[in-house]
Amino acid sequence: MIIACHTWAYDNLSLHDAVGTIARLGFRAVDIGSGPHLNLGEIAKDPEEHGLRIRKMVDDFNMDITDLYLVMTHVNSPDPNTRNMRLRMYDRMLSFAEALGTPGITISPGIVHSDGLEHSFARAIPCLQYMADLTERRGLRISFEPHLDSVAPDPESAQKMLKAVPKLRLTLDIAHWIAQGSGWREIKQMLPYAAHIQIRQAQKGKLQTPFAKGKLDIPRLIEELETLDYQGILSIEYMNAVGWHGMMPVDTAKEILCMRDAIRQARQH
Repeated sequence: MIIACHTWAYDNLSLHDAVGTIARLGFRAVDIGSGPHLNLGEIAKDPEEHGLRIRKMVDDFNMDITDLYLVMTHVNSPDPNTRNMRLRMYDRMLSFAEALGTPGITISPGIVHSDGLEHSFARAIPCLQYMADLTERRGLRISFEPHLDSVAPDPESAQKMLKAVPKLRLTLDIAHWIAQGSGWREIKQMLPYAAHIQIRQAQKGKLQTPFAKGKLDIPRLIEELETLDYQGILSIEYMNAVGWHGMMPVDTAKEILCMRDAIRQARQH
């Protein structure tokens, strides 16, 4: 089980400086994602060149890339032209992912649009199936994150999506379920479906908290993952989206190191 850190923790820096900062914190693996660090429109113009350039930059820090998160929340838009445009973009991003050397891709299942959850969920299914088929042909892992504001934000709806699109796995950001009030029993039952796991401290109503105020039991999580013989990545993901679903401001480097050390300590017992 490899411990990684997401570059979104340092999205106020360039991607080069974010990766360098994470390397200096003692990590040898990083998750990266679209947003300030990756402009998908620019990448789509020459995905292979961008992928190779970023791969070389990460190699220069002696780091591995463990996940590429493509934030394409409008893939299930009510507008068919928007959906088709997002799917064409995703096809281009697969060439980027291959050049980048990521073992897998995380996607959003889509957000809830103005016509409501039922229609938004239904539209997401064929789109995600199409994306899963394309990704499988490239030999990459594809998983979706059951995030807040999406069509599958909780364990029940995540299971429903997994049944609807069997080729999908989970990128499980546990903080989203803690913030909704899910207990350990609900989280534990979904761990076997996880291909990629992201963690930070959170509590009910607060999607990010300082370590001391969080409700994620690290020793219990590590024990369960070892029991399951989890072979994926455990990625520490702090963010700068203060206020979003109660996200609290934190000392990023301090919190990352607290989480890293708690994981190491739990693995030693």
